[in-house]
Amino acid sequence: MRSSPAQSVALPKLDEETEKLQTRLCRLVGQAIADYRLIEDGDKVMVCLSGGKDSYGLLDILLVLQQRAPVRFELLAVNLDQKQPGFPAHVLPGYLTARGVPFHIETRDTYSIVKRLIPEGQTTCSLCSRLRRGHLYRIAAEQGVTKIALGHHRDDLIETLFLNLFYTGKLKAMPPKLRSKDGRHLVIRPLAYVKEEDLARYATLRAFPIIPCDLCGSQEDLKRKEVKALLRAYEQRSPGALDSAAAALANVAPSLLMDRRLFDFNSLRTAACADGDGDAWLDADPTHTH
Repeated sequence: MRSSPAQSVALPKLDEETEKLQTRLCRLVGQAIADYRLIEDGDKVMVCLSGGKDSYGLLDILLVLQQRAPVRFELLAVNLDQKQPGFPAHVLPGYLTARGVPFHIETRDTYSIVKRLIPEGQTTCSLCSRLRRGHLYRIAAEQGVTKIALGHHRDDLIETLFLNLFYTGKLKAMPPKLRSKDGRHLVIRPLAYVKEEDLARYATLRAFPIIPCDLCGSQEDLKRKEVKALLRAYEQRSPGALDSAAAALANVAPSLLMDRRLFDFNSLRTAACADGDGDAWLDADPTHTH
């Protein structure tokens, strides 16, 4: 394992296009932080850096906000080197050192474990994620981290909603803030309001040294990729559909679903006055056109 302390490095001046996009991303991330209280004064935030565009973008924007935000917080970039074949172990340390970002690189051969336990052709993501999560939680405890920041963006949240809807029979996605099962860790997703296409463009403009994931990159039949393609096609036919889906994640009407744990249908009776849980939805059919 390798670690490096912080070193102050001056940020280069951005061109107009990059600065404009960075400003928008900072606004969206800042709004998510404020809405869900993701980062507070005195926090030590562990940014999980995989080498993909999303985690690079997350770290970059948090570095900017660290300089501008009214609250003081520390950042620690952490990468778990899973010993994937051909993984360029020098890329992240070189990048983080050049940026002056404190970091910790942990080497654990989870790749061999996954390949040994998962039959060829089957999805490795579940086991890989579980092994990675365990190591990251341990590192967070060892490093005195108060928040664990992941690079999931708005599209990830929407895709997860539909994945659960289609394949697990559950109406759930990924929240901007989550407590671990043992209660010891808080996981945050500051990119919850950010579109994937903006992160991709930002990564190109910032010339991040992207590292592909060879472990799961060959699994073209993953259900997430199917859902991503489906949603992309629908967005092309009906622009704004994904914006609406994203808004729905924070606009839930329990009385208009069927979960008896969230709404007491058994006790529902007629009332002498208007009720906010009534049939007002009939007055504005979103599918009706004139």
